[in-house]
Amino acid sequence: MAADAADAAAALAAPPAVPALPRPRGEIDHIRALYVQTPATLTGNAIGMALMGLIFWPLAPPVQVMGWLGAVALLWLLRLAHYIRFRRRRGADADTLRRWRGSWKALVLGQGLMWGIAVWLFWGLGTPYHTVSLLLIVYSYCLGSVQLLATQRGIFLVFISLVLVPTIVRIASDTSHAWHLQLAVILALLFVITVVMARTFGDALGQAISLKARTDELAGRLRTEMTVTEEARRVAEEARRSAEAANRAKTQFFAAASHDLRQPLHAMGLFAEALRQRSHDPEVASLVNSINESVDALEGLFGELLDITRIDTGGVDVNPAPLRLRELFARLRLHFEPVAFEKGLALSFRGDAHVAHADPVLLERVLRNLVSNAIRYTDDGGVLVSCRPRQGKLLLQVWDTGIGISDASLARIWDEFFQVQSQRPLEPHQRKGLGLGLAIVKRLAALMGAPITARSRVGHGTVFSIEVPVGKAPRTAIETVPGGTKLPLGLTLEGRLILVVEDEMAVREGLVVVLQAWGARVLSFDTVEAVEAWAAGSGAEAPDLLLVDYRLPQGRTGIEALKALRARWAGRRLPAIVITGSSLGGHEDEAVTHDYHLLIKPVLPNKLRAMIAFKLGVR
Repeated sequence: MAADAADAAAALAAPPAVPALPRPRGEIDHIRALYVQTPATLTGNAIGMALMGLIFWPLAPPVQVMGWLGAVALLWLLRLAHYIRFRRRRGADADTLRRWRGSWKALVLGQGLMWGIAVWLFWGLGTPYHTVSLLLIVYSYCLGSVQLLATQRGIFLVFISLVLVPTIVRIASDTSHAWHLQLAVILALLFVITVVMARTFGDALGQAISLKARTDELAGRLRTEMTVTEEARRVAEEARRSAEAANRAKTQFFAAASHDLRQPLHAMGLFAEALRQRSHDPEVASLVNSINESVDALEGLFGELLDITRIDTGGVDVNPAPLRLRELFARLRLHFEPVAFEKGLALSFRGDAHVAHADPVLLERVLRNLVSNAIRYTDDGGVLVSCRPRQGKLLLQVWDTGIGISDASLARIWDEFFQVQSQRPLEPHQRKGLGLGLAIVKRLAALMGAPITARSRVGHGTVFSIEVPVGKAPRTAIETVPGGTKLPLGLTLEGRLILVVEDEMAVREGLVVVLQAWGARVLSFDTVEAVEAWAAGSGAEAPDLLLVDYRLPQGRTGIEALKALRARWAGRRLPAIVITGSSLGGHEDEAVTHDYHLLIKPVLPNKLRAMIAFKLGVR
């Protein structure tokens, strides 16, 4: 694109030659990203090795277990040495990094092969729960490799083949169980799904890095050409418009990729919860939690990349309006209280009687990000969201009692792709992400004209502060959510009839299994037409809750299903939850108009459970 602009300028005005730019850095950025993610990968491998040792040491011959653990530990130490060398020589040139990547690939493939061998060594030992644990560990390892290897398509395909192909062959050859061929087919389908998932994520991340490198290159050329003739400036303006069009295309690409990937992630989370309901083994429950954390991490990565892209391309509009903090805090409580409860943290809100004058969507996005970080990096104590007047404005603050941030890192927390280096090893749930969360917060705060600051003490906690103007309370009464109500995490839906409308078969089946495990009676449909036909029957029973997907076949939406059902039972107010795979927003006005609450895929079971409890408790 920049080269076309330079050629046109030369043809029209023959300006002086523009100096050649260095080779695009996209490839080098990819290599550096591999090393940046190495600590998280090594931690996951160490946990996997420990689990395998604990589970199969009493079952397999000691020589067999020690031999496998020794080989995996050796590869692990070599990868650690690789990472230490990279840390000591961060400024290594491109040729050196490319040489290192060759040995890095060999080590990664070696580890993949050892996990494939593990299935042959330990398959069939112990109880069926041991077999389930083995499969979950191996597949979780493959799922975790998506983030690391998605941009290296060839190496990822070889890696996952080394892990899963031996597993599939071992299961298919196990004639001692009658259902072994069907299980092998299921694992083969998971193999294909994981490859498709990695391809989608890799394309998205690769496109982001490539487009960012091209945009930086274009900016350099434009700065140089601005000093040439008037005709060159006209060409530069055309190039700028082309760059904006490319950025808009990038946003649309991320939106499509995010939507397509959210569907299988959503189904995966539901099926994992169904597995938890059917198994009371603590090890299986722990592995299911790991799968849900991986699903949540991937969803967070796409959300961050999409947000930063929309901000860069000017796709975020600021519409300040009076905002009751009681309603904002209630939504935050609804979203984060189950997560805080699971970690044993106290989540508190103070000062919700105030009214701010700010963009409701952007301010909520900022606070969601800050509260999410606070919970993630706090293991003991709690998180407090407060609001108080200060010098004619409202000071919103998010306090935590977490690990804190050092003075050296505090100045850089707003930078893109920067992640704080703690004085102690971080837990896996604390390392996920690309380091874009606070960069997004800073940019959104700047768009609103709201100053944001941070203070922290290592080992004591952190407080983020943002100032917004005081607003006047709107005259129209707005329905609020009771802020002090505890959500019943041990939800039971005994006797409740829930109607599900979802066109994706895997997602629909997952919802039915989970809701039935919680005690509900479930009716499921895949189209608006099927819902309308059922509602028109004389024996149709009024449901207690509607759970519908937004985008349905034949260009119809879940809103039409809501209208049909509410028209059938006009005398009742049917509570509704709408689930969508689009994270670009725009559904908020429809949610108010048609009286429903919105959830963005993938919806982890604890979030779905909290929302159902809320809808059935207040309606």
